[in-house]
Amino acid sequence: MHSPVDSPPHATGPGIAARVAMALAPPTVLLLVLVAASWDPLMALDGDIARTTHRWAVDEPALTRTFRVLTDWVWDPWTMRALIAVTVLWLVLHHGAWWLAVWLTATCLLAGLLSQGIKAAVDRERPVWADPVDSAHFAAFPSGHAMTAAVACGLLLWVMRLYGAGRVLWRVALAVAVVSVVGVGFTRIWLGVHWSSDVLGGWLLGALAVALAMVSYARRFPPARST
Repeated sequence: MHSPVDSPPHATGPGIAARVAMALAPPTVLLLVLVAASWDPLMALDGDIARTTHRWAVDEPALTRTFRVLTDWVWDPWTMRALIAVTVLWLVLHHGAWWLAVWLTATCLLAGLLSQGIKAAVDRERPVWADPVDSAHFAAFPSGHAMTAAVACGLLLWVMRLYGAGRVLWRVALAVAVVSVVGVGFTRIWLGVHWSSDVLGGWLLGALAVALAMVSYARRFPPARST
């Protein structure tokens, strides 16, 4: 394992992350505009998906209880933030990587503020059911669970890449991250507390936040070039 300031073998410049950010920005903005404008085709699709998954949730109480445990404990935003906090402490105490620790912390804080700001601005109502299986607070768009999971998992994978995680460890971590991000989004829809576009918006915003964090860090601390 290597320190970022010592130019780890997997550290790269901002090129790839910048291209990812540029690819993510247009659909993220487009979805935000469509949700804010209550575009009828999107609203109809959200409604169809929500009614279908809610019917499944009511018909499968055991599975619904499992999804509540996953969304409230395993993939809860505070669990994700705790993972980042542990990573930040590891970076500082074991590697003295203060700037990278600051970058991770700032990305999480700014992503949280962005999520709450968009929620307040769009003020989208959550699904309402006569027979709810779960409840949630604050506005619906974007899904805070989905966005926080995308940010936390993306940042953790980035740190692992910077520190040269082995191939097996990397693949396991990538699989866990994908399952977690997709899984938490699915549980929010299944439990009837979010529309599908809320979850998609959370994923897009979270991925965009991670990509921008990588770009800004690589430009502030470019990897050393071998001679």
